[in-house]
Amino acid sequence: MRYKLTFIAGAAVGFVIGARAGRERYEQLVRAGQAFVQNPAVRNAAESAAQQSRTAAVRAADTVVVKVGPRLPEPLAEKVRAMRNGSAPEDDWGTSNT
Repeated sequence: MRYKLTFIAGAAVGFVIGARAGRERYEQLVRAGQAFVQNPAVRNAAESAAQQSRTAAVRAADTVVVKVGPRLPEPLAEKVRAMRNGSAPEDDWGTSNT
């Protein structure tokens, strides 16, 4: 999902940079983008998606531990333990932190 959003953002930036409609169109696109990002529904959806992805990551980590167990490489095992303990660093991408 993160890569899809990155692609969409890149496409939007490319369109803005490549737009030949002039400064007015650029300003219009910037205002529309700011209005979209600051929309409470969009913020709530982003926060909800971030929380769901964290929950899915913890479930996936549990599944990996059950299936792979002690054969897990140590650096990866440390990351899995950190996620299961809730001490993994938070990813603030896409959340408003409000």
